[in-house]
Amino acid sequence: MSDCTQLLTALKNGTFDQALAALYALDGTAQKLDQARDRAVHTVEAFAASYGASAQGAALFSGPGRTEIGGNHTDHQHGRVLCGSVDLDMLACAAPNGTRLVRIQSEGYPMLEISLDDLAPKKEEENTSAALVRGVAAKIAELGYTLSGFDACANSTVLSGSGLSSSAAYETLVGNIFNHFCCEDKLDAVAIAKIGQYAENIYFGKPCGLMDQMGSSVGACVAIDFSSPADPVVERVDYDFTKSGHVLCIVDTGSSHGDLTDDYAAVTREMGAVSAYFGKKFLRDVPEQRFRAAIPALRKECGDRAILRSMHFYSDDRRAAQEAEALKAGDFDRFLSLVNASGKSSSLHLQNTWSIADPKQQAVPLALAVAEELLDGTGAVRVHGGGFAGTIQAFVPEDRLSLFKSGMEALLGQGKCHILHIRPQGGCVVAE
Repeated sequence: MSDCTQLLTALKNGTFDQALAALYALDGTAQKLDQARDRAVHTVEAFAASYGASAQGAALFSGPGRTEIGGNHTDHQHGRVLCGSVDLDMLACAAPNGTRLVRIQSEGYPMLEISLDDLAPKKEEENTSAALVRGVAAKIAELGYTLSGFDACANSTVLSGSGLSSSAAYETLVGNIFNHFCCEDKLDAVAIAKIGQYAENIYFGKPCGLMDQMGSSVGACVAIDFSSPADPVVERVDYDFTKSGHVLCIVDTGSSHGDLTDDYAAVTREMGAVSAYFGKKFLRDVPEQRFRAAIPALRKECGDRAILRSMHFYSDDRRAAQEAEALKAGDFDRFLSLVNASGKSSSLHLQNTWSIADPKQQAVPLALAVAEELLDGTGAVRVHGGGFAGTIQAFVPEDRLSLFKSGMEALLGQGKCHILHIRPQGGCVVAE
């Protein structure tokens, strides 16, 4: 069991360099490894400054952001998705504190303090980090584990409002800390993902599916089938994106996800209305042939947008599986074609690239249009994540990267085009 000083010394001596290089998919560049080590050292030093360097059992934890690769808004209908963890994460140094309090000092924010003696949902905490911590703790306690408090200092490279799911990264981070200190690391990555979803649904107040948490917790590129959400089928897709000749870019359009909960909820509500017409709760349980045969009646019962959104579900559910198969077969051209088709379906059928609440703000469609011009028939581009605002995703040929990046940042501003990598590991203990 290390104290904070011992952990800090080991990090500075390079003891954990191999773990850091593997975690962030570093390509052997010494400068990048130095940056990863410096950040880890900074995180532990921040902990020591806040709580003291003698804290026993200090460890370093990571919860990565995730990128949705295929299956846009399919998970909440028990469909299939393709997603991956990325090399942007939430990093925390934490140690048990021997109390019933959880204290988390996130860089740039006030200290968060949660009592483990009060784990009931609180209306006033909805849409806050406190809700996520309380919800994760409550679910772990419900599973029969004895909770104890810890102190933590955290910082994040996950872009806020980026569609990389900073909330899932935070849930994964907190879940791994509890798992290590209170559960003897008995919770696997899928269990931690489910705990995170519970916290977000019940405590945070967001009716999300499970994809965000699975992408963050499990790691690498994974195909997930949510036909049975209690026991999802998770398959790692071993494809080396660095050998594809393309670079993964996430472009921040500068538009905010704030006040879009109703837009997200409407997608779930309208797909649910269609499935309810057939006496089912989720579209995955309604055969597509029955749905298509009933479209004339559904127009009267549910409205045209609900039908279009359901059409998107069926097509993107298929595409997510086809994308995984294309990657496993090494057919990246086929994969790109499917990504482009998914993007068009999201725009035309799912209709999640802009909000009807603010029709003047159409940053995502504008960014998609400019990106298509810059790609000029190469690569692929689509809305990223929940949509309505936020980011787009592009797979850019290496020889067009400079042109693409400069073109997007001329439109949106410097630093808006982010080059990411699929990271091989999900939520984890990095060092102890």
